Amino acid sequence: MAKDLNKVQFTGHLGADPEMRYTPQGSAVTNFRVASNRAWKDRDGGAHEDTEWFRVVAWERLGEICNQYLTKGMRVYIEGRLQTRRWMDRDNVERFMTEVVAQDMIILSSKNERGNPPAYDASEAEASDGPAVPTRRAASSNGGAREPAPARVPAHPPTRNQPQEIENDDDIPF
Repeated sequence: MAKDLNKVQFTGHLGADPEMRYTPQGSAVTNFRVASNRAWKDRDGGAHEDTEWFRVVAWERLGEICNQYLTKGMRVYIEGRLQTRRWMDRDNVERFMTEVVAQDMIILSSKNERGNPPAYDASEAEASDGPAVPTRRAASSNGGAREPAPARVPAHPPTRNQPQEIENDDDIPF
């Protein structure tokens, strides 16, 4: 008997920051959308562009990684399988949703496109009562002392998108 194959591979840009939740059983589930563009020319040489949006669901550790590292606009490679869900909404109308259940994710955006987090000096952070301040080596004119470095904005705040518990069946993404 031959095996069937359900495999999807695509690249694109995130349309929004990922949203992570936990199921009542404690499983992490992260949802995000990816836009994949294609361009072509018609017979007359006219340029056209088309965008296909994919709903992506990442479970467990991959979901936590996606939530931690992905932000709106980043370019990613996603590999997974297609899944179509069917349910009855509150008005008794049958609804359908097709999504990609991610099995692998690779960030394709360069570090410059993602933004660089500030470089903190751990030894100064531990000795200080206040928050750590990014530092750099100053020129030898002041004896090699450290001075504050120009502030850089991190890729995303550390408390961004705190996971929320799924409260009822309407919130479950499957």
